[in-house]
Amino acid sequence: MNILITRPLIDSEDLMGKLFSLGHKIIHVPTLKISSVKKESIDISQYDALIFTSANAVRNLKVLNKDKNKLCFCVGSITEKIARQLGYQNTLSAGGTVNALKNLIISSEQINEKSRLAYFCGDNVAYDLDLELKKEGLKINSIINYKSEKITDLNDQNKTIITNHAPDIIFVYSLRSGESFLEIVKNYSLYPLMTGSKVMCISEKVANVFKSDGWKKVEIFNPGEELLKL
Repeated sequence: MNILITRPLIDSEDLMGKLFSLGHKIIHVPTLKISSVKKESIDISQYDALIFTSANAVRNLKVLNKDKNKLCFCVGSITEKIARQLGYQNTLSAGGTVNALKNLIISSEQINEKSRLAYFCGDNVAYDLDLELKKEGLKINSIINYKSEKITDLNDQNKTIITNHAPDIIFVYSLRSGESFLEIVKNYSLYPLMTGSKVMCISEKVANVFKSDGWKKVEIFNPGEELLKL
């Protein structure tokens, strides 16, 4: 099976290795360039908990006096793994979706209306987690610590691979990534090669972008379920 991965290499290397070991052909077409936002280090001692909706938010975390026991809410297992690698021991994973993360925070016995939360995120989000938590009466401060830039170019090697091995499955991990991928498909006239491709989207919002563009085979998945969806 030909599987196209749109995530940056740092986030998809393990998955690509597993897929390759199972005999699949991997086409890696990263659609976003991630970079850190320059800002002063954050004093997290003024917060009761930290919230991360992506591994990039953890990787670009700059804090004063790191507290390894600070409560950290993570959207999924990969994000939690990165947080633990940085030394944070008091972590909770929501299993892969932002809505599940919201529910995890709201239902936590360690959080109440007096709690102060720091939400680290990128400059482009598909779900307004901060607004949703504020509706629940929680005090939350959004801190943008990384930004994403669309990649809409396709190198000759990948174009040749796609031409000779049209993808059976395409994994898309964010709304912005999906938009970038569609630009690539349009710019390089790849639609005829992908009429049989199934697009696996991380959320309903992402799926709707592809459906609106005329894609027929569109499904939703949770990170970590990629192998189950093959």
